[in-house]
Formats: sequence, structure tokens, C-alpha cells
Amino acid sequence: MTNSNTTGVNVDYFVPVNTQTWVNGRHNVRCVKVIQESWDVCTFCFMAQQPILFFFKPGQFVTLELEIDGKQVMRSYTISSAPSVPYSFSITVKRVPGGVVSNWLHDNMDVGAELAVHGPIGNFNCIDNPSEKVLLLSGGVGITPVMSMARWWFDTNADVDVTFVHSARTPRDLIFPRELDHMASRIGNFSLHMIVERMHNGLTWNGYRGFLDFAKLQMIAPDFLEREVFCCGPEPYMKAVKALLQEKGFDMSRYHEESFGATPNSIVEDAIELAEVAQAEADSINREDLLTVEFANYGKSIQIAEGETIHNAAAKLDLHIPKACGMGICGTCKVLVKEGETQMEHNGGITDEDIADGYVLSCCTVVKSNISVEY
Repeated sequence: MTNSNTTGVNVDYFVPVNTQTWVNGRHNVRCVKVIQESWDVCTFCFMAQQPILFFFKPGQFVTLELEIDGKQVMRSYTISSAPSVPYSFSITVKRVPGGVVSNWLHDNMDVGAELAVHGPIGNFNCIDNPSEKVLLLSGGVGITPVMSMARWWFDTNADVDVTFVHSARTPRDLIFPRELDHMASRIGNFSLHMIVERMHNGLTWNGYRGFLDFAKLQMIAPDFLEREVFCCGPEPYMKAVKALLQEKGFDMSRYHEESFGATPNSIVEDAIELAEVAQAEADSINREDLLTVEFANYGKSIQIAEGETIHNAAAKLDLHIPKACGMGICGTCKVLVKEGETQMEHNGGITDEDIADGYVLSCCTVVKSNISVEY
């Protein structure tokens, strides 16, 4: 029998939903959509099994936890969607020759597949660096974080003057061109400019050609010195942009860039080598100068030299602390320091709240006294 109230409305349709909000940590998600953006770029959309509001700061990233050929692999990707579409998030991935994770995602990540993600996190975002006038510069798949920002401003009708400049190898390598054209056609404060390095046979092109240089920048954004700049792309691209802006007297405190690459295939070998070198150095030090690192939940401890990282200490005990970057960016290797003194030099991979609660990133945290760790 159908339940109804005095108005005759079926109340079964009004079951309350307790929606949680996404916070930095480990979450299980499933793939709900795969979109072919270009010949070698796909967007993968994810949702949680139970409704979760995926709020993040446009420009932040997540780290995927995958199993490839029987091995656990961690890889970080910027979120390309905007939090204005709150019940899902997306990453946009370019197939890379020899790329272990990117190729696996293109070949294996189908609708219904489940995986774990860590995040969101990252200092490169438009929420922490607000401005009324922005210049978004991207090269290749580096478009993903600035696309998230552009979508956010567009969806929220933000009063932000946006100049969007994207560089690609050829017209067929452009990512999101139709959506960007739509944004530019709908609002007056969104200026779109595409630059292609060279032509591709059979394709027409009426836009800029070559590379972003000062002449093009003057034509595209003559007021660039007044704008907040967000830049993402291959290292040579960002290096050239940064040098150009510095040469023209840009206030570099208003320049923000994001770049993190794939974890090297030799990450395990590197960890072992680092552990061996650290052990050799420790053996040459007076035993009285060594410090004790205790991994409380495993009942194991080891002595290391002051200045070694917590991650190296764990590796010596054959304890695996997952990590995806090794530079304090991805946030995957977070552990709790219950006792003792440490020193951390991170690159945005951990929040102030986590630090206040005693968490550190093991890959970039050195030991300064005897410590006790949990993870």
C-alpha cells in the first residue's frame, strides 16, 4: 500500500537523505561516466556509493590508489570539474606513451569500476587567492586545474574578469574547446584565446599559431600586469611563462603555478637505495647519537640518525607507507606523530588542521628527537 498524507502526495518520495561533505582522507568511489575529450584525452567521472557533497577548492587534486599488475600504485591528478556540480568529481587524463597509470586508466577504467582516492588537497586554487581580474595560462593537459576554476566562476556567476589562454600542439590536441567557446559566448567577462604550435593535416585553424610570447600576450591581455596569474602545464611551458612575466616586471607574488608528475617507475628501488645509504650513514655515527622511531601500532621501532625522514625509517622496517610524489605535494603519506619532535618541509599536501592535530607527511618530515608514530 502506498503511504500518503492528507494532500494525497506519496510520502515515499520524501525519505530524508543524510548527505556528508567530502574531507581530506581516503574515500571509496566508483566510475559513473567516461568522456572522450580528444583523441588521447579522457575524462573519468566519479561518485560515492552513498551521497557525498564533493566540495573542494577549484585547482586542487586527488591521489588515486590503484592496483596494477598486482602492485599498489598511487598517482595524483587535478580535479577538472568544479564543486558547483557537487555530487561527483572528475579527472581528465592524457594517454602518455609508456605511462603506467594513464594508459591503464584509458584501457581499464570503465563505468562501474571502484577505487579509493585520497584528498582533496593542494595550495594551487582560486579560493585562497581571490582576485577580480585573472589570467589563466595552460599548456596541454595542464588545462585541468584552470578549467575547474573557470567552471566554478561560470556556474556561480562570479564577478571575475577571466582571460583564458590555452596552448596545444595542434588543433586536434585542444581540450574542452566547445565548452570554453560556450562560456565565452554566454558572458562578457570571459575572454578565450587558443594557441596551437603547428597545424595538423586536414584541419583548419584561424587562431594564434606558435608559442605564447610577449607579442601575443600584449594582444591577448594588455593589462596582464593587473591580473592574478594561474599557470599549469609542462615544465618547459611554465618555465618560459615565468621568465616572460619576470622580465616584464610582473609582481610574482600574484603568480601561482601547479605541477606534479607521475611517480617514477623506480620508486621502490629508490626507496631501498635511500634506506641503504641512510643505514650506512647511521652505522658510521656513534650509537648514542641515534634517535628512536617507534611505529606504535606495529610494535616495531628502529634507530636512525637525526635528519632522516620518517618514511626512510619505515622502509628500513619493511613497513609500507603509501606515497605518490615524495615531495610533500600529494598528501598520501600522512602519519600521526604521537610523541616527539619533528620538522616538516611540505609543498601544500597537508592542511593546517591536520598539522594542528599532530599529522605530518612522512616523506618530507625529518626526526629531531625520539618519536612515536601511528598510521
